[in-house]
Amino acid sequence: MIDWVFVAIGIVILLFAGDALVKGAVNLSLRLGIPALVVSLTVVAFGTSAPELLVSVAAVLGGSPGLALGNVVGSNIANVLLILGLPALVAPIVAGGLDVRTSYIQMLGATLLVILLAGIGGALFRFDGLILLAALGVILWMTTRGALKARRESRAAADAAPDEAPEETPEGADPSMRGLTIGLLICAGLIGLPIGAHLLVTGATEIALRWGVSETIIGLTLVAVGTSLPELATSFAAAMRRQTDVIIGNVIGSNFFNLLCILGISTLFGRIPMTAETFWADFPMLLVSSLLLVPLVFFKRDITRLWGVAFIALYVGFVLVVLL
Repeated sequence: MIDWVFVAIGIVILLFAGDALVKGAVNLSLRLGIPALVVSLTVVAFGTSAPELLVSVAAVLGGSPGLALGNVVGSNIANVLLILGLPALVAPIVAGGLDVRTSYIQMLGATLLVILLAGIGGALFRFDGLILLAALGVILWMTTRGALKARRESRAAADAAPDEAPEETPEGADPSMRGLTIGLLICAGLIGLPIGAHLLVTGATEIALRWGVSETIIGLTLVAVGTSLPELATSFAAAMRRQTDVIIGNVIGSNFFNLLCILGISTLFGRIPMTAETFWADFPMLLVSSLLLVPLVFFKRDITRLWGVAFIALYVGFVLVVLL
């Protein structure tokens, strides 16, 4: 029973700490004049991916590397099917004039790169991690360059039409928030996340050992959903305010951060093995869930409530297959 208590407390702490970190980071970045979509692809995505990072590193250091890979793969699957499916039940996710084709291609490329590296060596080694981190550096450089260009264009447009309404800001943004408050939110997130991650990993690992369930399966299900709660909270809030750019940017950004940053850093602490089940079942599901975004990204198809139900049903089916 105590292990389930650790898991529950860890998830709750991760939820609130991740939310505090996101709010602090978003308000800090908005002071620099960065557009909402770029903020969601970078600051929000990294902030909501922090639980996965801490859980994965803690798992490798604690001798449970299978939990690290299962956590990342399961979180990415949950990000698409749950983080898009559940908010779609509240309000349809309208593609509109959203243009995230470049970021989506980067996410898809990161997915294929991880599958390729793991398939070649049968595991992810330190050298593989350095490749992943280098790819992340290239993406961040491209995103930063795009953000600077967008800021210049935004300032030029504001100077040309000063009376126009300002662009809608992401959930959690408060232009009047004081610098001290922003700092406290960021500190609360950075302190709470490792505590929640430790409790979650400890409880989940003990449950896996007691039930005879593999660490990878626990990572794909319980831990993956738990560490995806910050993304879910952010997306629900954005759906209520029709902020599609925040929802999509959060999902795409979190997914390539998970693959490149989290797995890349985790390999620096130890080898991450890959099971045959992961390669032949979990990786294909990861790829399928990523390809489900093609109609939204390239053909501007909205994610309606019906599609939301389909996404959720697909995720439930995946979990049942993994458990059975």
